[in-house]
This record gives sequence, C-alpha cells and structure tokens, in this order.
Amino acid sequence: MPSPIRYARSGDVHIAYQVVGDGALDLIVVPGWVSNIEAAWEYPPFAHFLERLSSFSRLILFDKRGTGLSDRVSDQQLPTLEQRMDDVRAVMDAAGSASAALFGYSEGGPMSILFAATHPDRTTALVCYGTYAKREWSEEYPWAPKPEARARWLDMLEAEWGGVTDLEDLAPGRASDPVFRSWWASYLRRSASPNAAVALGRMNTRIDIRDILPSVRVPTLILHRTGDRDANVAEGEFIARMIPGARFRELPGDDHIPWIGDVDGLVDAIQEFLTGQRSTPSLDRVLATVLFVDVVDSTKHVSELGDTAWRQRLDRIHAIARSEISRFHGSLVKTMGDGFLATFDGPARATRCAWAIRDALRVLDVESRAGVHTGEIERSASDVAGIAVHVAARVMEAAGAGEVWASSTVRDLASGSGLTFLDRGAHRMKGVSRDWQLFRVERP
Repeated sequence: MPSPIRYARSGDVHIAYQVVGDGALDLIVVPGWVSNIEAAWEYPPFAHFLERLSSFSRLILFDKRGTGLSDRVSDQQLPTLEQRMDDVRAVMDAAGSASAALFGYSEGGPMSILFAATHPDRTTALVCYGTYAKREWSEEYPWAPKPEARARWLDMLEAEWGGVTDLEDLAPGRASDPVFRSWWASYLRRSASPNAAVALGRMNTRIDIRDILPSVRVPTLILHRTGDRDANVAEGEFIARMIPGARFRELPGDDHIPWIGDVDGLVDAIQEFLTGQRSTPSLDRVLATVLFVDVVDSTKHVSELGDTAWRQRLDRIHAIARSEISRFHGSLVKTMGDGFLATFDGPARATRCAWAIRDALRVLDVESRAGVHTGEIERSASDVAGIAVHVAARVMEAAGAGEVWASSTVRDLASGSGLTFLDRGAHRMKGVSRDWQLFRVERP
C-alpha cells in the first residue's frame, strides 16, 4: 500500500479514497462497474498501472458508493449519476483538489463525461477508455448488447458471482492465467455483494448519455482498443465525434480492462495528452527473433477438465515451455495465460524450439500454434516491445493447430539451416502498415 485509505463524507455516505504521488496535475480515476482500491494493489499489473499514472500526477483513487471500501447502499436505492457526481466532488474537496483531470474507464466513462459537462470549472481535462454512451441496443446505437443478451449477462452474474466471471470478454489475454483468475474472483467478491453486482449491472444497462455529449467543453481524449469485446471500438469513435474537439485514439489489443495488455502504451497516451510529454524508460534496442506460442482450444480443455485440473495442466505447459526455451538458448519474456513469448538470438533456434514445444505438448494431448519473426525490439527490464513483437503475434494468429509459421525475414535469415518454408502468400496484418509474406515451416 503506497498511502493510507481515507474517507470523504458525501451526504450520509462515506466514500473511500486514496491519494498517491505528488505531481503538479491532479488526476482522479473514475472506476468501472465495481472496484476495491485496497485489493487493486495486490495484483502487480494493476499496481504497475496505478504507479505509472501517479508518476506524472497526484493520483486520486476512490470506490463509488455501494462498492469496495465505501459504504454499502440499498440495492433498491442505488445511486444516480447525480449522486455519484456528488461523491466525486466530496472526494476532491477532501483531497484538497480544486480541479482535476478525470480518467473514466468502462462504466466510469459516462459519469466522467457527465461530470465534465456539468462542472467544467472543476475539470481540467477528460480522458475516457473503453467506454460507451448507451448500454442497450437501438437502431441509432447498434453496438450495445440487445436486451436479451444483457438479461443473460445479469443471470450469469447472479449464478457465477464469487468465482471467475466474464473474463473471456473483459480480459481475454489473461482468461486462462490461474494467478489472475484467482485474484480476479477475490477482487470481485471484495468489490460488491452478489445482489449489489446484479443491481449495479441492471442500473448501468439504463445509462444513455448521448444527448449530453455535445455539452462537453473541456479538452477530451477518447481511447479504445481495437478488439475490445465488451465495448465496441465504434462506440469510442461515436463519443469522440459527438464531443466538440475531442481526440480519438485507437490502441492495439482486445482486453477491455485497462491494466491488462499493453498498459504502458495506454498510459503513455494519457500522459502525453495531459502533460504534453511521454515517459522515457530506459530501453535497449536489439535485433532479435521473437517467438509467440499459443495453446489451441483452451476453452475446450477447461470445459473437459474443469478449472482446477486445467490450471494444473497449464503449470506443466509453462514448465515445458521454460525447459525447451532454455534448451534452445532463448529467453522467456512472459507467460500470457495459455501462451508465452520468448526471444532468441537466431531464427533457426526459435523455429526449432517451437517444434520441440509442439511435440512435448502433444504428449499432454494439447495442441499449440506458433509464430516466428525477426526484427528490432525494445527491451526493458521486464518486457519487450516494438513492431517486431506485434508482427510475430500476428504471424502466430495466422497459424493453424499444430503449425509453425514464420515471416519472410525468418525465411531469408534461416538459409542453410535445413528448415523448409512453404509459401502461404501475402497477408494483411491488423495494426501493421505493410503486407507480409508468410511461410508455414515444415517439421525439421
């Protein structure tokens, strides 16, 4: 915990809040559907997200009434958007903030937009991520869920609350990660009761802020990941079009939760908009071969084996990956649920490692697919980035079960290695400015 939890009085309700950092800019985070500002720090990627935000701001966090550490309220008398705006003002007053930039994500976006339109004197800027203007389908707003889909979601919440909920849509990049799944279930339990979760979900379904979007007059940035499964990227584009002068920025990825996926890319965009500067982490630029490996049909395995048995199987899969990557002199960068990312100093080693992993996983009745690409990467203490990483991921996505695919760069550099490359044609890759010639690598 970087700083103590305090309470602000908003009417007859106590709102839990926390101030982190000492930057010149006040930045208040308006969370999504449910939250718990104490439990957030227990999951390292979430803590990293908050630490990045607090590196350039005086960061103000809070739990909305009825959630987390704030006072619970009656499920029959849930807070209106007006009351939630009162809570934001109460927290700002208690934290000594005359005005602040608002960062609202998911369901926190509509309330942030309403606050910015209603209280421009207390809002220096507005940033929204993965948000929406309306939560139920209509002909004029075709991206929201239809009523029957929303009803099924509410039924699922009531039936599954207390366990792992909704991760395939909210965080597909971590949906099979046993550590994240365990923490996520605990985080939700500590954020709201089952009745409150369903009641809040039902209340959020009725949100519609389309008419107030043109009233926002503060500098605004709308961020949205391309493949977001919970809120369509077209919703972000719509909101940015309707707010005068708003900027829209589309980011790669399909995770709805902001602190999953490319966290640094997201925070860089926020920091640049609010301060005019980007962070300058110490990066080591090198040429490397990037290998992505992914387990095929992991959802099927979970349904067949059960959640506990599949987590045990994943532990064995990760152990196999570490062993084979080490044997071929590679470096495991990170595991990502049912997949992993590694780098090598040569394409032949990376490709042969991919085949060795495939063969070893078949003993467990698990199929994999792999993508290999060579290019310049940006290497930091705990991760790698750059267009080469992005291309390697897209190459893997083109591969089928049991296949290893490679880019033309790998084919050219692996001359004389004894590997056989079958031309699979030019491929257009999402988020990449040029087409790439891809090859299926025959088993050596």
